[in-house]
Amino acid sequence: MKRISRMAAAAAAVTAAAAAVLSLPAHAQAKWQPTKPVEFVVPAGTGGGADQMARLIQGIVVKHKLMNQPMVVVNKSGGAGAEGFLDVKGAKGEPHKLVVTLSNLFTTPLATGVPFNWRDMTPVSMMALDNFVLWVNADTPHKTAKDYFAAVKAAGPSKIKMGGTGSKQEDQILTVGIEKATGTKFIYVPFRGGGEVAVQLVGKHVDSTVNNPIEAVAQWRAGQLRPLCVFDEKRMPYPAKITQTQSWQDIPTCKEAGVPTAYTMLRGIFMPPGVTKEQTEYYVDLLKKIRETPEWKDYMEKGAFNQTFMEGEKYFAWLGQAEQQHRVLMKEAGFIAQ
Repeated sequence: MKRISRMAAAAAAVTAAAAAVLSLPAHAQAKWQPTKPVEFVVPAGTGGGADQMARLIQGIVVKHKLMNQPMVVVNKSGGAGAEGFLDVKGAKGEPHKLVVTLSNLFTTPLATGVPFNWRDMTPVSMMALDNFVLWVNADTPHKTAKDYFAAVKAAGPSKIKMGGTGSKQEDQILTVGIEKATGTKFIYVPFRGGGEVAVQLVGKHVDSTVNNPIEAVAQWRAGQLRPLCVFDEKRMPYPAKITQTQSWQDIPTCKEAGVPTAYTMLRGIFMPPGVTKEQTEYYVDLLKKIRETPEWKDYMEKGAFNQTFMEGEKYFAWLGQAEQQHRVLMKEAGFIAQ
C-alpha cells in the first residue's frame, strides 16, 4: 500500500512539474537560437552607411559573444539593391538570414518595377534614421548653404555637379527636392557608394554631395570637406568637436539656411517572409543588446544619427507611411517606372 502511495505521489509530482513548465511564459522556456551561421545581407556596395552598420553589428556580436553562431556580411548591391532584397524575399522561412535596409527598400521597386515590396519580408526593428548633410570641398569659398545655392543659381542651370549614391535613389530624390526648393538645377552624378562619393568630392570631380555623416566624417576631420547644412527637422544633438572648431551640433539645419527641404533615411533590419514570431523575437532581443553596447553608442555619435528606434506595430505603421512618402517624392521627380 505504501509502495502504491509512493508511486502515486511520484506520478503526481511529475505531472505537477510538467504542468508548471507548460504554464511558464514562452521566454522562460527554451528559446529559439540560430543553429548555423547567419547571413547578413547588405543591398548596397561596400564602404557606404549600410555596409558600415552591418559590419559594426557583426563586430559587436563577436566581441560581446551575443550569438552562438557566426554572422557573415554579404554585399548584394546589383540592381540598386534589388539583388539583395529578392534574395531575402526568396528565402521564405529561413531564420538564418537578415538584411539591413536603407530607403532603397522603397525606391528600388518603384524605380525599376522589380517585383518586390517591403511587405515581402518580415520587419524586425528600426535601428536608427540616417541624416543627410550638404557637403562641399573645403577649398571652396562657400561657408553657408545660402551662399552655395546662390552661386549655383548664378552659374546657370546644369553647370554645377551634385554627387550621390545611385540613380533614382535617396541622394537623387533629395537633389530634386533641393532644386525645387532653391530654383537651381544640378548635373546629378551617381556613384556606387557613399565612400566613393566622399572621395570624388575631395578630388573635386563634383562640386557638392548630399552624403550621410558617417560617410564623410573622416574627410571633414582631415579638413578636406566642409558641411553646410543637415536635412533634418532639428540640429544633430552631438556637441563633441569633430574638427578643432566644429561639432555636428554646430551644423545648421537646411531649413535654418533657407532651404525648406528635409529628408532622413531608414536604417532597419528585416528577415525573410514566413519566419516564426519566436525567431523574430530572438533578433529583436539581439538588436536591443547591440544598441546598449558602448561601441554602438559611439558609432551613433560619430555618425550623427537620428536615434529613433522602433519595432512591432509601430515600425510596421512607419514603414507604410514612409512607402507612401517615397511614392509621392518619386512621382514628382518622374522616377517611377512606367
